[in-house]
Amino acid sequence: MIPRHDFAFDPTYGYDLDALLAVPAPEAPADFERFWRETHARASAVSVAPKLGPVEWEADGLRFHGVSFTSTDGFRIGGWLSLPIDGEITRARVVAHGYGGRDRPEVRVGIPGTATIWPCARGLPTRSLHPDLPSDAQEHVLHGIGSRETYIHRGCVADMWCAATALGELVPESTGVRLDYVGSSFGGGIGPFVLAFDDRFTSGALVVPSFGNHPLRVTLPCTGSGAAVRDLHARRPEVLDVLAYFDSATAATFVRRPVHVGAALFDPSVPPPGQFAVYNALGGPKELFVMETGHFAHPEEAAQEEALTQAQYGFMTA
Repeated sequence: MIPRHDFAFDPTYGYDLDALLAVPAPEAPADFERFWRETHARASAVSVAPKLGPVEWEADGLRFHGVSFTSTDGFRIGGWLSLPIDGEITRARVVAHGYGGRDRPEVRVGIPGTATIWPCARGLPTRSLHPDLPSDAQEHVLHGIGSRETYIHRGCVADMWCAATALGELVPESTGVRLDYVGSSFGGGIGPFVLAFDDRFTSGALVVPSFGNHPLRVTLPCTGSGAAVRDLHARRPEVLDVLAYFDSATAATFVRRPVHVGAALFDPSVPPPGQFAVYNALGGPKELFVMETGHFAHPEEAAQEEALTQAQYGFMTA
């Protein structure tokens, strides 16, 4: 059943589940893989110089520190590091965020023995704000979009790779254990790039992943950052030549690790066809959790979130 809403468009876009499961990924540019492996090499060469701050709070058996580290282009990235108060480190995790940034970690899936870094991507609230970068999602998503070399999402992916490096340097016992990536919306959209081109990651969990199938996405009305890209495309259709290198569904075709995806049937901010394009394209073991809605408050939202959390926990502890 389609939820009651007051949007001027249908956030299902006329797709049922069968149609969503048939949405393809765009073909990769000929040098797509080379571009991203070169980007990963740049991130790997960075001296991340991590700095661990004092304990800021304790909750749910975890101790949270502030943290900062250097990423590509010299950007200093901020965030948090959580460590179990008692017990040894048996797992590690990089957890990204949505396009609003974060003002503190959101612990959706707690797995005992996990050391987790919670970075804020460059330019985004609250700990990676920068005077040269926009913090508003609709401006951030367009920053540097004139070139694949300068587009900000290239740096945001590198921020997650550098976060994994910083985690390993700050918590040496976290190296050599299982390393997972978790991301929702914006963080889900950059996730396929993180997972596809960095062999340190064991598996991933993506929720309502953005940036899937840009050629289709720019034809679909939506809210949020996608609307800004759609409006720009209407004025400058050639922007798709750059976005071809930043298509999450295309990147997903290079992923060989196990990935859990929560994708929505109804979502006004991230059109479901793009979300499912990411899931459909994944090249390794995968599991789908079908959500009724994404980016939309409704009475059953809490129950849906709990069911998603349980599904992710089961997948990542199997």
